[in-house]
Amino acid sequence: MGEPLVIIGNGMAATRLVDELTTLVPGRYAIAVVGDEPSLAYNRVLLSSLLAREIEPGAVELKAAAWWRDRGVTLVYGRRATEIDTKARFVRLRGGAKLGYGKLVIATGSEAVRLPLPGADLPGVVTFRDKSDVEVILSRARPGARAVVIGGGLLGLEAAYGLMKAGAHVSVVHLMDRLMERQLDVHAAGLLKDALEARGIQVLLNAESEAIQGRRKVAGLRLKDGRNVPADLVVMAVGIRPNVRLARGAGLEINRGIVVGDDMQTSSPDIHAIGECAEHRGTCYGLVEPAYEQARVLARHLAGQPAAYAGSLLATNLKVSGVNVFSAGDFLGTPGSEPIVLTDPGRQSYRKLVLEGDKLTGAVLVGDTGDALWYLDLIRTGRPVADLREGLVFGRAFAEPQAEAA
Repeated sequence: MGEPLVIIGNGMAATRLVDELTTLVPGRYAIAVVGDEPSLAYNRVLLSSLLAREIEPGAVELKAAAWWRDRGVTLVYGRRATEIDTKARFVRLRGGAKLGYGKLVIATGSEAVRLPLPGADLPGVVTFRDKSDVEVILSRARPGARAVVIGGGLLGLEAAYGLMKAGAHVSVVHLMDRLMERQLDVHAAGLLKDALEARGIQVLLNAESEAIQGRRKVAGLRLKDGRNVPADLVVMAVGIRPNVRLARGAGLEINRGIVVGDDMQTSSPDIHAIGECAEHRGTCYGLVEPAYEQARVLARHLAGQPAAYAGSLLATNLKVSGVNVFSAGDFLGTPGSEPIVLTDPGRQSYRKLVLEGDKLTGAVLVGDTGDALWYLDLIRTGRPVADLREGLVFGRAFAEPQAEAA
């Protein structure tokens, strides 16, 4: 029997950790995975496609039950972990059961932020974070329903797209002056806004929500400038915060997230944290790829192999409401950096590359994102691009024709 390893959280980070660890050292640990959602681990990235009815519910599942069994993993899902006792080294579950551990991994992810607006407790006000949220939204997003999404970031636009595909009339209300301000510059965000409006989604920028209107159910959203947006459904997608309740109760060091070192260890020996709940060098990552990188490092560490996490390069490469967008690195640039821009209005295509000296440090692409991974590799490796300069903005086929042909 291997050393008892308990993982709290049955999401994407936990699944990747189990995959990596059982591949490196099969049988070394007796693994138990605890999740409070009543289902197998699933891919949250696909929730907007589920909302849009583009895929069946089973398609979001990460691994089948047989996969977990084959690796000897005990799954305890639909049971919330309520306490971590670091002295007696056990995790208490709702109902009183205890799971002892030799090593513990906290992968509790994040929770959706709910704005404390008047009327926020009315039926028809929901967040967009998990499968249960999708079920509620679908029950109310009948064709012709009026839906308002508060938040023009990534989650908000995914929700808007899903609602539109479900037949709802959708308005996006965003506090900032542009959509996806963390991933896009002004021009790219403007193209995205135009594309959304062409698909029938109303976009309201510089718009601050004041109150949700209605008596027994949602009737609309009132903005601070006095405008009223009619609504049968309000989806709050204004951000996420690390889920640190268990860790705080256990006395672990907490800033915004659970503070971890390069080995993903918390302030308590034999307790680690990965994914959206973890804070590494002052940063909490809300994306999947950093969680996977952290899981890879922790798996090697638990396997007794040298490994250290040095942080992740933030990159976004996805389709937002049917529009391909990509951004990576310092795409806004700094004093002394040099932007190279290519715009094709007819194709709704935009490329902006940011150079520091002879290195590519940031990129934004809208429309044609076929070269996204190539640009990302150039940013990550820091490879000099002086010899690629002439064709760099046109993509790899122009900058490296021989490599592309090979």
